[in-house]
Amino acid sequence: MKTPRWIPAAAALACALLPPAPAADLPRKAPDYTINLTGGKTLTLSQYKGHPVVLAFILTGCSHCQRAIGFLIKDQNEYAPRGLQVLASAIEGNAAAAVPLFLKNFQPTFPVGYSEGQSALDFMQHSVAKIPMMPLMAFLDRQGDIRAQYEGDDPFFGDQLEENLRRQIEALLAMGAPARKSVPAKSTAAPRRSTAQ
Repeated sequence: MKTPRWIPAAAALACALLPPAPAADLPRKAPDYTINLTGGKTLTLSQYKGHPVVLAFILTGCSHCQRAIGFLIKDQNEYAPRGLQVLASAIEGNAAAAVPLFLKNFQPTFPVGYSEGQSALDFMQHSVAKIPMMPLMAFLDRQGDIRAQYEGDDPFFGDQLEENLRRQIEALLAMGAPARKSVPAKSTAAPRRSTAQ
């Protein structure tokens, strides 16, 4: 549960003296969000509409973030056939330079890129009165609504993180699952021949 390096110490101290921050509104429509990928490409959250999405904002050197990514790699592998898409974005100041080594070390099975820290806080409706604790994680349903979100100092990230992630993902997959198309049964009877001559 690490404080981002891009938060100045004086601002962190000032935030600590402010009253408790109000919680973000849930559920709410997620704004579109752009993540920069290595090699100059980008992806947008709207590309994944119709899929349940777990969006993780991380610091590449944060052990809590790395632990969460490890579990999300397992979850992506298990739940991808059911439509799950995990995305991650590093938000530290030198994220563009740090992401390639992170990709090499962790080999995630989902896109990991980088974005500006303040844009992540805005996406999460994070109060300026509270220092962000990493990682930040949002769970979006198939319609693009944020159904749940957590940050690093929440008990969600405690000893039961793996189970908590699975519980949230299962809830997303159960919400608004696409209806299965019924296929008419084929007749097994032999076709009748006309007896008319």
